[in-house]
Amino acid sequence: MRLRADGVTVVAVVVLTVLVVAGLAGRLGAFGDPAALGERLAAPSPGAPFGTDDLGRSMLPRVAEAIGNTLLLALLAVALSTVAATVLAVTAAYLKGAADRVIVALADVLFSFPGLLFAIMVAAVLGPGRPAAVAAIVLVTLPLMVRVFRQAAMTVAERDFVVGAEVSGVPAWRIMAVHVVPNIAGPIVVQATFALSVAMLVESALSFLGLGVQPPAASLGSLVSGGLNALSIAPWLVFVPGAVLVAAITATNLVGDGLRDRLDPREVRALR
Repeated sequence: MRLRADGVTVVAVVVLTVLVVAGLAGRLGAFGDPAALGERLAAPSPGAPFGTDDLGRSMLPRVAEAIGNTLLLALLAVALSTVAATVLAVTAAYLKGAADRVIVALADVLFSFPGLLFAIMVAAVLGPGRPAAVAAIVLVTLPLMVRVFRQAAMTVAERDFVVGAEVSGVPAWRIMAVHVVPNIAGPIVVQATFALSVAMLVESALSFLGLGVQPPAASLGSLVSGGLNALSIAPWLVFVPGAVLVAAITATNLVGDGLRDRLDPREVRALR
């Protein structure tokens, strides 16, 4: 069972690595000019492996660019969310009292909103574009992270080495930074990985609705949206970016499962 689970994780890592490399290459133009025009709605062929769209643009460089844009926005948003959640959660767990109550209440309020609907509301208020998409993803992924990190930090805060540091007069900020945060690295890495899959889904949904990445740039969600008009005659316009998105989200979740089993097999499973 362990070998099979490890094998699945390895395959997921390989798939995710391939997608990341393809995304980076796509943003650098390694697959050609995504704006170059040719035959309209041409089926997949050796010259255009993913076919062409309704303007005659090859889908290969556009999908590669879209992977890069989706991953970049998702990674940026998750990085910001992880840092913010770590600061809030460790502060709440260590200081307790009013700070804990305020932070927990804030997380509970954000968590009470349906994630995707809340993201759409945030992006609609801030206006279409990448900053709005990043802000929406941060607010969607933040509350669960705060909950998970806080519970892990509360356990660490009660350990003898933390109590000893307090007795020795070590400042609270140093105890949190040096003694608490490194000891909850497992839950942080695991939850950030799961948050990345959520971030890709939310970003794609926002771009699908026209609230995320704006033309002429492409996102996996915007490619799916743009291909719907020609779905009956050119299904590859929807299938290819949709399949890539499913593969990216599935691979990320499988990597998260593998990390969870190795780094934090009990606490994180109970909290998911």
